[in-house]
Amino acid sequence: MDFQLSPEEEAFRDEVRAFLDEYLPEGVERTPEWNEKWLRAIREKRWVGFSWPKEVGGGGGSIMEQVILKDEMARRRAPALGSCFMGLAWVGPSIIQYGTEEQKQKYIPDILDGKYQWCTGYSEPDSGSDLASLKCRCERDGDEYVVNGQKIWTSIAMWSKMMILLVRTDAAVESKHDGITCLLVEMDSPGIEVRPIKNMSGGAMFAEVFFDNVRVPVENRLGEEGEGWKVTISALASERSSIAEVHGLVRKIADVKELAKKTVRGGRAMSEDPGIRRRIAEAETKIEAMRLNGMRFLTKQLKGEPLGSETSINKLHRADLEVGLGELALEILGSSATLMSGEDPAVDGGAWARFSLNWPEVVIGGGTPNIQKNIIAERILGLPKD
Repeated sequence: MDFQLSPEEEAFRDEVRAFLDEYLPEGVERTPEWNEKWLRAIREKRWVGFSWPKEVGGGGGSIMEQVILKDEMARRRAPALGSCFMGLAWVGPSIIQYGTEEQKQKYIPDILDGKYQWCTGYSEPDSGSDLASLKCRCERDGDEYVVNGQKIWTSIAMWSKMMILLVRTDAAVESKHDGITCLLVEMDSPGIEVRPIKNMSGGAMFAEVFFDNVRVPVENRLGEEGEGWKVTISALASERSSIAEVHGLVRKIADVKELAKKTVRGGRAMSEDPGIRRRIAEAETKIEAMRLNGMRFLTKQLKGEPLGSETSINKLHRADLEVGLGELALEILGSSATLMSGEDPAVDGGAWARFSLNWPEVVIGGGTPNIQKNIIAERILGLPKD
């Protein structure tokens, strides 16, 4: 695929670079005031929800323009394009495609402005890799739905005002993918209990969410009753070549290299250790494989060809790299790797110890490695279903 830019695309790249020179000059202090100014500026440019239709407040950007925007932002380590991550990634596209006009007017502007956070009520204790087997019950009572059940591994549920929730409205169906309904739920509704799940480093990005006779207005249903699975798997056309993830991993491996150079053990810098050098080379090879696989996916998008499951390959690589780079950093540091923040001898304030323990948020989120392997086996290699 020839990725040479058109004159219009080159002009857009120049526009993005000029914007970054103005708002993100080298050495700028990223204070809360600066971040607020940044968010206002990218919102005015319609770069939040850049691929969304203009009629709902998005940018109407093309696939290639998305590539340019994400590439330039990632190179400059710019903050995210918007502050409502789940709303922009999952909720907004679903509302745009399946929501009523009232729902679009009520929720889309707030998602673009980042007024509050959304979380996704999908996984359950017995329904993770097989999400369609979910059992969270929902019955209609007049103009309301009554929800009972549990969700787990719900990201940022503690700070979210709204949840996009999948429930079972009909258990007597031939296909488990039928009888599922999607609801937009206010998190302060009576009967909702959120229990944070603390991770190994002491943080808590995930939570369990319990529903005890939670009442949700029927007007908050997204799409038709029983067609929630269709709503969930849908998404607007979006650039998904892993550009931002690749740039992030390139920066992380550069940090690991610098760590190896400045760490001396046994009178020798760890950057001279053959075993460490080999593992760094292996990581760089995987990162380059991610980049090339992303370009393959992008090529299909630009040609309008049917998209496969190539993104699962990159998700699997990234999970492996997140865990592997953390382990490599700890091996470079040796015994000092056990020191966390607050302890004076801790290298880089204990950042590497925390990094090595924070991988579940990336590895579990969006589907575990086993799920990705099943997808690759079944949809790319054509192997029998697990």
